[in-house]
Amino acid sequence: MHYAIVTETWPPEVNGVALTVQALADGLRARGHALSIVRPRRFAGEVAAADETLVPGMPLPRYPGLRFGLPAGRRLQALWRRARPDAIYIATEGPLGWSALRAARRLGIATATGFHTRFDRYMRDYGVGLLEPLVLRGMRRFHNRADATLVPTRELRDDLAAHGFGNVRQLARAVDTTAFSPRHRDPALREAWGVGERGVAVIHVGRIAAEKNLRLAVRSFRALEQLQPDARFVLVGDGPERERLALENPDFHFCGVQRGEALARHFASADLFVFPSTSETFGNVTLEALASGVPTVAFGYGAAREHLRHGIDGASVATGDEAGFIRACARIGSEPLMRAAMARSAPGAVAGLQPARVAADFDAILAQLHEQRRTHGTIAIA
Repeated sequence: MHYAIVTETWPPEVNGVALTVQALADGLRARGHALSIVRPRRFAGEVAAADETLVPGMPLPRYPGLRFGLPAGRRLQALWRRARPDAIYIATEGPLGWSALRAARRLGIATATGFHTRFDRYMRDYGVGLLEPLVLRGMRRFHNRADATLVPTRELRDDLAAHGFGNVRQLARAVDTTAFSPRHRDPALREAWGVGERGVAVIHVGRIAAEKNLRLAVRSFRALEQLQPDARFVLVGDGPERERLALENPDFHFCGVQRGEALARHFASADLFVFPSTSETFGNVTLEALASGVPTVAFGYGAAREHLRHGIDGASVATGDEAGFIRACARIGSEPLMRAAMARSAPGAVAGLQPARVAADFDAILAQLHEQRRTHGTIAIA
């Protein structure tokens, strides 16, 4: 089979969408399929790989280092007429994604879209909550033009269906338990953070931005610090709130963006992962923390609802219960025996989430959509 993937973010960009889409692409290649990637050009003169088509892009406001693709409908129609894919996966809802969806519909090619980001929920975090219904309506219009919309959890599948999204299918997320593992714990890194073997390193991994609800993470750490004065807070990532947060909390350790083995060492060297966001579609970092043997406190939706076993691997707190979130961080962070037991059990929560299995499921969905198109014609919802 020949599959095409259209995405407006791709490694070396570091975010959940880019890394998830790359993992799906690698999985399809490992299964022997031909693959072509369409993405924005990162810089003038960038040379495309053999299986890539690069299109013009522009910087994404408030997201340094990221770009969105400009419309490329005519070019994509010409490309897909010359080398017609059996099915297309469109990972992002930007201008490039819209033009790819229109081109695929005109050519009658089976198309699946990925629902990766709750842009509608972001409206609350950026003080324009009145726009949330409008943004959701636009996202629904986009996804309902595809043959299927792929989501990572049953909860999100049911929520979108209740809001008028058609043919929503669940495609689970995976975590590489070889790359993320307790064995990557690094005493030297902990020493650099000022944490001894019996100390407590609290970590947050993700974009340092308003939508991540980091003010609650700070409050939670300060509550723990009252009980555990030698605790340290480590933030991995970057974003527009970093400068303000660093000025207000000069004792925090800001490690910047980490990748690959370095990221695995940061995860595994921590003792407690706090994830206070309430606007995630999934939260891949939750799986990475659990795989690394790090007890986790998160609100009970997305990855936490699907995989975090409350009281066994950490705490899954009712969404919006900030007092409960703070209590859970303080209790787990200050009780070493509880924390040690959770650290031992956490990898078991994600042991079955193997990339090869997710790739097989993704392949099956795309193949089914192709067959339905071939035998029955259009199945998209207008």
